[in-house]
Amino acid sequence: MALRGEIAIAGLGQTEQGKVYDRSHMGFAVAAVERALADAGLARTDLDGLLLNPGISWGNAAMGSFMLQQALGLRDLALQATMNLGGATAGAMIQYAALAIAAGMCSTVACVFSDRPLKSPEEQRTRAGKSEGSAASYAFARGLDAAYGQFGVNAMYALVARRHMHVYGTTQDHLGAVAVSERRWANRNPAAQLHAVPLSLADYHASRWVVEPFHVLDCCLVSNGGVAVIVTSAERARALRKPPVYVWGMGQGHPGGDPAETLVSGASLASKAAFAMAGIEARDVQVAELYDCYTFTVLVTLEDYGFCAKGEAGDFVAAGHTAPGGRLPVNTGGGQLSSSYMWGMTPLAEGVLQARGEAGDRQVPRHDVVLVSGNGGLLSTHTTLVLSPLPS
Repeated sequence: MALRGEIAIAGLGQTEQGKVYDRSHMGFAVAAVERALADAGLARTDLDGLLLNPGISWGNAAMGSFMLQQALGLRDLALQATMNLGGATAGAMIQYAALAIAAGMCSTVACVFSDRPLKSPEEQRTRAGKSEGSAASYAFARGLDAAYGQFGVNAMYALVARRHMHVYGTTQDHLGAVAVSERRWANRNPAAQLHAVPLSLADYHASRWVVEPFHVLDCCLVSNGGVAVIVTSAERARALRKPPVYVWGMGQGHPGGDPAETLVSGASLASKAAFAMAGIEARDVQVAELYDCYTFTVLVTLEDYGFCAKGEAGDFVAAGHTAPGGRLPVNTGGGQLSSSYMWGMTPLAEGVLQARGEAGDRQVPRHDVVLVSGNGGLLSTHTTLVLSPLPS
């Protein structure tokens, strides 16, 4: 089935993100869908598909998509599901929506993420405002390792990063270069949580430790908010309000094994299918929006996509190639490290804005081939999207 250019993202809706307390997680989801529909020039009644990636604050909402359908007042849906592949879910939702549309199951699908892990000062003073934290929300962060003192996502990624440093000579300066590069992009993005805060490599080294080799600036932000996109056929998208962002290619990669031993993500697997469908190679990518739960994740992903050889990503970033003015702009909105953490929707939303040419002061001049990645678990699952403002 040839899908290149046959499916498009026709609408993007983003709520305010960060330390925002005026809505519940459901409220953020509803607002994001409403804004995405308005962006596309559609009404709620135009939707016949709904896919939800629930954040931490949804708890064990196995029927979260049905709950959101009820909150939106949607009737007669042909496609609905609650999905969770961690940070790879945004890409997977686009892929499953595309396949369903191509198969004639539905025509217009809203793909939604929302979360509200942050509590206001007033909520923190009440018992109801207490949280178990992110480690309690991920099965892969518990088990035998936790029994021996290694617990939480930070520590698990730190172990893999330390192994990468041991094998390839990656340094603390290399990790810091990722944080500094992304902050430079965030300084151009007025919607970024850390828009007004400059960052130098010295500032990075002076920041507090979380778990070595990670400083707090190696770790993604925690944010409240919601994001939604509307996926439909390319033919229909061309008749709507905003220029279509065409899906040229898509793929998934689930490598298995212990990443502390393999030092690989699923990017090499996911990119094979996505690049083949799009008819491109890594050298054709003009801007990359990479999942950046940690600075280290950016390095290993750059390597696995083939932008540089294994072990060379640190030098690649330190040379300025991913920063403003570099040959491969990466995470142009500031990413999850400096803009906001909406799981896989952070790179996806920025990819849509760049493809449309709507990114303002951070808009890159060449944006015909936009790579969007998603990463879930401990480098456990990966999605790749190749987006373009061109139909083919």
